[in-house]
Amino acid sequence: MIEFNAADGLEAADVLVVPVLADRQWGPGAEEAVAVLGDITAHLDRADFSGKPGQLLELAAPPDAPWSSVLLVGVGEDPDAEAVRKAAGSAARRVARATSVVTTLHQLAGGRAFAEGFLLGQYRFDKYRSEAKPSLTEIVKLAAASNGDLEAAATGATIAAAVALARDLVNEPPVAKSPIAMAEQAVAEGEAAGVRVVVHDENAIAEMGLGGLGAVNSGALQPGRMVEMWYEPQGADKFLALVGKGIVFDSGGLSLKPANMMEDMKTDMSGGAAVIAAIKAIAQMGLRVKVAGFVPITENLPGGNAMRPGDVITARNGKTIEVLNTDAEGRLVLADGLSLAAEAEPDLIVDVATLTGACKVALGEEIAGYFANDDAAASAVAAAGDRSGERIWQLPLPADYRKKIDSDVADMKNTGPRWGGAITAAHLLQEFVGKTPWAHVDIAGPARATADDGYVTKGGTGYGVRLLVALAEEMAD
Repeated sequence: MIEFNAADGLEAADVLVVPVLADRQWGPGAEEAVAVLGDITAHLDRADFSGKPGQLLELAAPPDAPWSSVLLVGVGEDPDAEAVRKAAGSAARRVARATSVVTTLHQLAGGRAFAEGFLLGQYRFDKYRSEAKPSLTEIVKLAAASNGDLEAAATGATIAAAVALARDLVNEPPVAKSPIAMAEQAVAEGEAAGVRVVVHDENAIAEMGLGGLGAVNSGALQPGRMVEMWYEPQGADKFLALVGKGIVFDSGGLSLKPANMMEDMKTDMSGGAAVIAAIKAIAQMGLRVKVAGFVPITENLPGGNAMRPGDVITARNGKTIEVLNTDAEGRLVLADGLSLAAEAEPDLIVDVATLTGACKVALGEEIAGYFANDDAAASAVAAAGDRSGERIWQLPLPADYRKKIDSDVADMKNTGPRWGGAITAAHLLQEFVGKTPWAHVDIAGPARATADDGYVTKGGTGYGVRLLVALAEEMAD
């Protein structure tokens, strides 16, 4: 575990990390570092280093310097918290073999953003490597840090640990995260943070009328689970309910995906992972807001008893859904989770799910889309996105699009026309929240990354954890 300490100045360390703003304008500590290094203009010119975001240049320090090397980190013009997170993440990856680091990056936007970025930048999922290469960094010294900086860094470390937990859950291979195993981990993580966790097994799922979860699970040998997590601090005035899609592997069911489209389907439980991890962080931070989490967990497999196109299922709230495509299964399990959330009568429900390729087509791989039935809910999610640095964009939910999921035999069908698929999926989910303010966050794009970038690492990103924590902070405030 990396320790964050305050330093009086640019104290001795293996590496000194200092920011450089656009057009080679020295950030805090950079001018002092350059005075030790001497004339570095030729090095800057050869590397075409100007201080643009994402640029890194490491230079060896003289033998009598208190650091072995100096890492210049480009942060661009007028860097905000997200720019510092990204810079810290890139720097952290570069200095991962250094035992000690001293830096001034936190002086640009506070200790929280720096700690989040640095810790997430050094994240690795090496569990299954025969020769793991974990980070060697043990201590990070924050130059001229105040008590407030250290407290903020501690908060950032708590949030980063939660994001890392979500990444671990997502990156775990399907064979190792059955619904039972994932539910057991949710229990362990919740208990470690003082969160009450209730797990409903396959018998309870049937007794509770969780028809969507039961139908999706019917083709799998491993029984499904519904996990509830309850954080109930004294004095909480607001109540937030979170629902996360927990499809631990999605083959598409009888509407089988092509083989290459299954390669990343261990990550189809990213929404559930985000909910589990966020609630743990919210509890560890002691936020004064009541939070309930509902995570329906199952595989979607084409077993002999699998749900068939043309089947009709009845969800928890009594509404019926005609299944036309068994690969549109996420909305079926979320229907039950949302129904349970609505029964709890929270002030706001937010669900998080890798739900539609259509949202990914619309917004790309780095921005989540969201829908809301309430202007205040929409504003709260937007504010949480700004606060957390997790990019999110509101998409429309026009009432006349609801008819696109009308069914001839049931209350609705689980797919609509090809175009506007993210919207019709959101309309289906809206049927299960009643009149409760609600937002649906589609993370099909940003839940996975194809390459390292800033504090994001290839594989599961843990997207949504920081967003949900920020939302809880807003409600607690």
